[in-house]
Amino acid sequence: MTTSNYKKVFKQLKNKPAKLNKFIKHNAPKKRTVGEMLHKCRRCGRTGAHISKYGLNLCRQCFREIARDIGFKKYS
Repeated sequence: MTTSNYKKVFKQLKNKPAKLNKFIKHNAPKKRTVGEMLHKCRRCGRTGAHISKYGLNLCRQCFREIARDIGFKKYS
C-alpha cells in the first residue's frame, strides 16, 4: 500500500472508530524531519539537485530555466 492511497480504507472503517484509529496509527506515513524527500522543488516537485540557498527551493533544472527572470546573471 502506498502513501497516496492509504486513506481509501477509511470508507470501510468509518463505522468502527477503534479499528480506524489503530489502522491510522500503524499505516499513516510518518512525518519526515531529515533526508532527501523533505526538500522538493516548489516548481516541479523533483527531490534531487535541490537549491535551497536564498530561499529558492528549486531543482537545478528549474533554476536554469528561470534564473534570468528572477535576477541572476551568468558571468562566463
